[in-house]
Amino acid sequence: MTQQVLNASIQKTVEQFTALDEKICHYGNIMGLLGWDARTYAPKKGRPIFAKAKGTLSTEMFKLSVSQEMGDYLETLTKPEVFAQLDSATQACVRERNKDYNKSKSIPSDVYNEYVVLASNANDAWEEARSNDDFSYFEPYLEKMIEMKKQFAEYYGYENHPYDALLDEFEPGLTVEKLDPLFADLREKSIDLLNRIQQSGRKPGSEIFNQTFDVEKQKAFAEFIIPKLGYDLDAGRLDETTHPFAMGINTGDVRITTRYEPENMRMAIFGTIHETGHALYEQGVNADYEGRVIRRGASFGIHESQSRFLENFVGRTKEFWTYFYDDLKQHFPHQLSGISLDEFFRAINCVEPSLIRVEADELTYNLHIMLRYEIEKGLIAGDIQVKDLPDVWNEKMVDYLGITPPSNRLGVLQDVHWSHGGVGYFPSYSLGNLYGAQMLNKIVQEIPDFYQLIQNGEFMKIREWLRENVHQYGKLYTPAELVKKVTGEELDASYLVEYLEQKYTKIYDL
Repeated sequence: MTQQVLNASIQKTVEQFTALDEKICHYGNIMGLLGWDARTYAPKKGRPIFAKAKGTLSTEMFKLSVSQEMGDYLETLTKPEVFAQLDSATQACVRERNKDYNKSKSIPSDVYNEYVVLASNANDAWEEARSNDDFSYFEPYLEKMIEMKKQFAEYYGYENHPYDALLDEFEPGLTVEKLDPLFADLREKSIDLLNRIQQSGRKPGSEIFNQTFDVEKQKAFAEFIIPKLGYDLDAGRLDETTHPFAMGINTGDVRITTRYEPENMRMAIFGTIHETGHALYEQGVNADYEGRVIRRGASFGIHESQSRFLENFVGRTKEFWTYFYDDLKQHFPHQLSGISLDEFFRAINCVEPSLIRVEADELTYNLHIMLRYEIEKGLIAGDIQVKDLPDVWNEKMVDYLGITPPSNRLGVLQDVHWSHGGVGYFPSYSLGNLYGAQMLNKIVQEIPDFYQLIQNGEFMKIREWLRENVHQYGKLYTPAELVKKVTGEELDASYLVEYLEQKYTKIYDL
């Protein structure tokens, strides 16, 4: 009798918790839509005013997540004897909400509102500063943002380094202590391979891209390939923005954006493929998770593994362009006249230290991330001051890549992340490469004709493997649990190192 009463009581609490979870998610859906609008089509003059309304809504959402009501539900549902009775999806929802609750409940609501408004205004300031190559315009906003992120780290708590508290927001369980040696090893091997490439007598050039490629034709090609890769345009759309991103409003509305420049066709092609990888993840989450906190990806690193997987492990293969190159030539017959498939393939995989992270080749890309990681750690620890960032950035570019940015627009102002508070985000990109390479090793084992499928344009079997093994689970598993489930192993950097070594040894005849 007691057990029946307990079960009934638990069931009622679960229903109430689930309803509150859904309410917060609905607020989140609207916030996502507002964020998309602000970064795409919203009139510039209205953004600062609208930022206050966005801050109000976000604060209400925040209050719900740390409410007494939420606390009471979590107090009951996290009891070991109760938690054990919950189904796996509800357990994951409780785990995620409890983590957010414990981290956020110490943040005063007025401080959180100030942060949301600042993030919105700082994003506009960054766009203005980047457009005018004027770091001083963005500097006061960034100084305030860094101070707030330091404050948040203290609210969240940490054991060793304050950056750990911020890193955990994007990659649960990751710390500076774990990441430093991982990046140090990857940096050493990447620089060694880069040096051998630069000393190689074979140097596939990218001169074929030093031409003007009509933007409207670039758009047409992007719109042509994304549905073939499995992106459902009835559940999404492709738009333009300053800094490309994907936004999952819900499982039936996952939007992607890209940027087009007449002198940089590669950026649009691979940026669009990259964001499509993110979108496939969001569109592939179990529909039963809609309205629940676990509808999102397992972590930012896991999310990046899916975008980098599609962009690089699929999109930069010779097989991919064996299928798509004739279509690209139809869009740009003059520019690609006389350029063979092999020449094009080598050109898109040319290794050359460059200024812009999103345009970097697979090998040097990780060096861009390590630079940002070192700067973020220094900012949060107080070892680097915001006012010194342009000089620090340029010094590290020389150290890591051997080049000096000619302007702040091509240097410290190139990324949007810090403007909206994404301190701790950048390591996720390299983690995505590590996760993705390990998943590539597994998928090739299970689908031996993986590359033949790509060459035949049969991408659905690949998408379904990813959906079955990764996408459908959303946040059901932690990143570490998911990687172990997918590959049977803990995260192992050797897969990425081996992939890069094999790929560029072949291309450069090392």
